[in-house]
Amino acid sequence: MGHSLAKKKSSGGTGRKVASPAQSGGGRKSSSKKIKSVSNAPSIKLEGGAARKLRKRNFTRKLLKYAFVIVAVLCVLPVIMTLVYWPSFVKPVSTLMIQQRFSGEAVKRDWVSLDKVSPFVWQSVVSSEDGQFCNHNGVDWNQINIVIDDALEGEPVRGASTITMQSVKNLYLWPSRSYVRKVLEVPLALLVNAVWGKKRTMELYLNIAEWGPGIYGIEAAAQHHFKRSARKLTRKQAALLAVTLPNPIARNPRKPNRGMRRLARLVERRARASGAYVKCLKGD
Repeated sequence: MGHSLAKKKSSGGTGRKVASPAQSGGGRKSSSKKIKSVSNAPSIKLEGGAARKLRKRNFTRKLLKYAFVIVAVLCVLPVIMTLVYWPSFVKPVSTLMIQQRFSGEAVKRDWVSLDKVSPFVWQSVVSSEDGQFCNHNGVDWNQINIVIDDALEGEPVRGASTITMQSVKNLYLWPSRSYVRKVLEVPLALLVNAVWGKKRTMELYLNIAEWGPGIYGIEAAAQHHFKRSARKLTRKQAALLAVTLPNPIARNPRKPNRGMRRLARLVERRARASGAYVKCLKGD
């Protein structure tokens, strides 16, 4: 009996399975060593011309990326602002007004709605600045073609800006003349003409145009030059203000010289006969 018990003990002892080194974790250690050996492998370093080319390529990519973002913003922003400026309660300011305010110069502007402006004003402004205002889509293509023909023939180039184009220049662009600015005015004028319509465009133009040093808007101009509201301006006063627009720094409608008086008389005659030329600005 003792002998049988001894056999059971000996057989039980030999029945246990002894784990091999690989099964007891040796395999994990070897795999971790392989990972370490891969991670500790020396990285390839570019030196000399190759490194400079890589840096230059990365810089060019970043530059193009930023340039694309800037161009996209500049294209989208005017569209957004055109929609923002559409409601009649919005009273935008021009880029020139912003510039003068930042430089510390005095700026005076009193906003007035179009229905509170004397009809003599917009009759005179259309007759002086843009006779086809009611008939074009924001751009007077006939005038632009004439200017292009004159330029090709070597003749002095004159302006072909419509009231709509002047409005987008005042609101979105810069005052100094350039072909780049002129090219940008065309699509912007088409856009605002489609969104704002004629009355809103004229209202904005009359309220952001410069009528003297630091004097913006027809109401401020009427008060400053003639001591009366824009609603009470006479035909003669409206014509004098209209011929001031091309050069408001040098021309003073309150003290017109002989040339200004001659131009004002011509504008006044045209305004009297404007009729259908201003039909888009008349009451409903």
